[in-house]
Amino acid sequence: MDLLRFSTCGSVDDGKSTLIGRLLYDSKSIFEDQLEAVENSSRKRGDEHVNLALLTDGLKAEREQGITIDVAYRYFATPKRKFIIADTPGHVQYTRNMVTGASTSQLAIVLVDARKGVIEQTRRHSFLVNLLRINHIVLAINKMDLVDFDQEVFNQIEKDYRAFASGLDNPMEITAIPLAALHGDNIVDPSDNMPWYSGPTLLQHLEVVEVLDAENHDDARFPVQWVIRPQSEAYPDFRAFAGRVAGGVFRPGQKVMALPSGFESTIKAIHTIEGDLDEAFAPLSVSLSLEDEIDISRGDMIVSSDDLPRHEQELNATICWFSEKKLIPRGKYYLRHTTREVQAIVSALNYKVDINTLERDEDTANFALNDIGQIHIRTSSPLFFDAYKRNRITGSFILIDAGTNETVAGGMIE
Repeated sequence: MDLLRFSTCGSVDDGKSTLIGRLLYDSKSIFEDQLEAVENSSRKRGDEHVNLALLTDGLKAEREQGITIDVAYRYFATPKRKFIIADTPGHVQYTRNMVTGASTSQLAIVLVDARKGVIEQTRRHSFLVNLLRINHIVLAINKMDLVDFDQEVFNQIEKDYRAFASGLDNPMEITAIPLAALHGDNIVDPSDNMPWYSGPTLLQHLEVVEVLDAENHDDARFPVQWVIRPQSEAYPDFRAFAGRVAGGVFRPGQKVMALPSGFESTIKAIHTIEGDLDEAFAPLSVSLSLEDEIDISRGDMIVSSDDLPRHEQELNATICWFSEKKLIPRGKYYLRHTTREVQAIVSALNYKVDINTLERDEDTANFALNDIGQIHIRTSSPLFFDAYKRNRITGSFILIDAGTNETVAGGMIE
């Protein structure tokens, strides 16, 4: 049984948490005591209905304000598939949380309030989803009950969204579904209120959609997290390098190179706690032992000798700015890429993107909270990277404010 990771995104109050709660409830993926707790909380709050959004909104502030603030992960399964859901916030202030939740997703559910249509936050989240190279989109047009289940409203919103999506860089497969999450229309069972819709329900689509494998199985990449050197009587000479395979396939006998030193060796064995493996591929966590003694430490990368990543100190990257303190040229930060951390200077602001028009402002002087655009970075020592469109792990990074230790940006290398 395969696993599908998906996230919900869209504007505040579009019904993301309610949709996930209804999906869990109607697919019988919650326990009786969980439902009882939600019913009690709904009664105390004075809600007219059982507030299924409380299944994912666990923070006190979320329940008080009726909005999602932090990413909530939920797990459930049907006989056909297993799922990991990231319920992400819709408020513009928490766009950074949405990026975090969507960064590991294979599919995104973009919710739109049928009364409001496609608005700025819908476009912002769709732009980010596109940047993150999530190619499968469910356009969930919610609250159809508040527009009398009008087919024309559904058709117009779908048309507007597809027109906006056509201007994005990466092509996306869009499936539009009309919903009334509060009442369960088209979530698990087909709705009697929308006989004009003949497509799949949300769960039916999630169970059968074929998503492209996000892992790169061509370019062998192994960022080293730790050196295992027990120096015990049982293992007097054991030395291996632990980490998570970020791309490609590693096998015993394979020629590899350690970066940044450039020394070459051969894989002696691939170890796991359950025994040695004949091959390791993304996203397995393993340890590699080599035939030769090479100085390798955390932050280094083991790669295939005939397939090297780019090895540079200057790069262009698209970022989403997370901090309330503005980004300015010549700003100094720490850049964390895979297991490597280096000092970095933002040497230029190439352009900022207008979310509404998708136009590029090349005269920008700074980046403010939630701004998206391209910058030029120079690092204190070389990074070993691939373009984000080729490898999501070796092509992504975060920027950290050196003074406050705050994560101020997430970036994707061009």
